[in-house]
Amino acid sequence: MTSSKRLLLLLIAVLIAAFFLFDLRQYLSLDFLKAQQTSIEAYRDAHPGLSTAIYVLVYIVVTSLSLPGATVLTLAGGVLFGLLWGTLIVSFASAIGATLSFLAARYLFRDAVKARFGARLKVIDEGVNRDGAYYLFTLRMMPVIPFFVINLTMGLTTIRTWTFYWVSQIGMLAGTVVLVNAGNHLANVDSLSGILSPALLGSFALLGLFPLLARKGEGSS
Repeated sequence: MTSSKRLLLLLIAVLIAAFFLFDLRQYLSLDFLKAQQTSIEAYRDAHPGLSTAIYVLVYIVVTSLSLPGATVLTLAGGVLFGLLWGTLIVSFASAIGATLSFLAARYLFRDAVKARFGARLKVIDEGVNRDGAYYLFTLRMMPVIPFFVINLTMGLTTIRTWTFYWVSQIGMLAGTVVLVNAGNHLANVDSLSGILSPALLGSFALLGLFPLLARKGEGSS
């Protein structure tokens, strides 16, 4: 591993360790968001530009480091910016953060994984090269699969960075709208698990599977 990779890995490790050491997760909880909603809205009204910049930066850092709290941050987007602007801001922040996580995995770990599991990785790469965008879209439409797992796993493949970015942004959009809308009506949210019902999760999964199944159907015809 080169010195630059060691330095980047050390920086990531320090940031993640600090997050848990100083218990920063408490500030990314539903209870904290609801308790501080009035204060958060007041700060937004007093400093609209700065609050937007801070929010985007925090969102990108949390998602790029695969830290817990992205769901609550998405709800906060609804609190801060409403449905329309909240969806737009979260959509770009989440896609950028996911892509940085993807690039970190590719830069830090792909060579090591390839050296040890080259044959297996080649098979995965062939599948991604054939159905990459469709496959990634399907994964993004299934909220039961943690997004950080998708980010890191896809970073070990040969999928193009631009493809990963735009498919991720589109694939995460439906879930983003649901969560931002819930944040826009935060008083009605009692738990994170209650936002995405089983029926809604099933609808997302079916919507995500459709393009991939259509692609397979075209290939077999």
